[in-house]
Amino acid sequence: MTKVKSKRTPISLTLRVLLFVMLAIGISLVLSGHLILSAIQHHFMEQDAEELEVVERSIQATLMSAEEQGQAPEDALLNAVVGHHGVYFLVRATDGTLVYRTKGPVFWSESASSSQQTSSQHPNVIAWKQNNKAYRGVVTTIDTSSTSYDVVIALDMAFHKDFLITFKRSLFLILLASGIVTLLAAWLGIYQGHLPLRSLSARIQQVKTNKLDLRLDPSLVPGELEDLVLSFNHMIERLEEGFVRLSHFSSDIAHELRTPLTNIITQTQVVMSKPRELEEYRELIYSSLEEQERLAKMVSDMLWLAKSDNDLIKLEKTPLLLADETRELFDFFDALASEKDLKLQIEGVAGPIPGDRALIRRALSNLLSNAIRHSPEGETISVVIQENNTDQTLTIENLGETIPEEHISKLFDRFYRIDPSRQRNSEGAGLGLAITKSIITAHGGEIGVKSNDGLTEFRVTLPA
Repeated sequence: MTKVKSKRTPISLTLRVLLFVMLAIGISLVLSGHLILSAIQHHFMEQDAEELEVVERSIQATLMSAEEQGQAPEDALLNAVVGHHGVYFLVRATDGTLVYRTKGPVFWSESASSSQQTSSQHPNVIAWKQNNKAYRGVVTTIDTSSTSYDVVIALDMAFHKDFLITFKRSLFLILLASGIVTLLAAWLGIYQGHLPLRSLSARIQQVKTNKLDLRLDPSLVPGELEDLVLSFNHMIERLEEGFVRLSHFSSDIAHELRTPLTNIITQTQVVMSKPRELEEYRELIYSSLEEQERLAKMVSDMLWLAKSDNDLIKLEKTPLLLADETRELFDFFDALASEKDLKLQIEGVAGPIPGDRALIRRALSNLLSNAIRHSPEGETISVVIQENNTDQTLTIENLGETIPEEHISKLFDRFYRIDPSRQRNSEGAGLGLAITKSIITAHGGEIGVKSNDGLTEFRVTLPA
């Protein structure tokens, strides 16, 4: 049994930003806490170094004074260090004889073997542990006028350790509270920052099929949302145009289908109203067949346009010459042109281009048929072919009524007619130019029209 993978729900924007803010705040707080603790430890080290230096100077002064006064060093050292809490020192003669040792721990071997420096600024200050207690001290030599002494001075760092433990706990709680407050402030800021999005969403929800004319005002949203609003307006504009075209298309197609169906029904009802001769029934069948063929062609054209809109038309491209294809179409339209005493001529030559021969002929046939239908009797229809490095241009020119400017942009719309009052039998279904444009577009080309002073030109451009 195949397991269906569930789609992963995207993380919300608020959660995304909060996670990023949480990460940034966490890193900042950890770094800040580390720097604060490092600064305090450095301060304690500097303080201890100064105190050790003061004690060392005091011991040196005491020893020198005892020597000058002939006093025993051990007696003089009893009061050498006064007012210093947690200070221990040991004095030995150079021969190893113990001169004096304060009451407390014995740390001669530990201090002598320690190599842990606590500061690059005070390289003689070392630290060590003894009996789960930490000490910071110096091992030095004090010289008097007649004797040298080895001295070890140590400071109990228990007060510093207790302070740091308490301070770390307080600092952690302070930083945690600061982080929580900052996250709450960030969430509130994000919530307020998304207010324009919520307003925009509420405005967009007002868009319905009967309100496609709704447009959003870019000046009423923050700058970051202007592109989104403009894109939405363009999308709605395209949807409105498509919806309007679809509505017109539905109306037009209903009207186009109704006309031949009405003709068939009316003729059939008239003939069936009373007995007729065999010939009359035959004429009815022929007339109905014409209307049915017209319906079939209309449906076929609509299906072709639907396939074209969905990119389902597969082009079978072969090299072809526009001039040769046009001449063959001239032979086909020669009889129709002769009825109106029209002259068909072609100018220019060009090399082969890749194209689907059947579709290109259909497009050119629609344009020539259109030109013949709208040209006055006795005029000339010209086809001009030109070529450059990138494309070829085929222009069909004919004299006739000037097409008003307001109709130019709509000529290639489906079922569009400049004069709806004209007879539909002579005008066709109004799909020819729409099909022509679809064919040219499928070949990567363009088609345009201009009409001035009674001269109408349809210009087709195809890639060479």
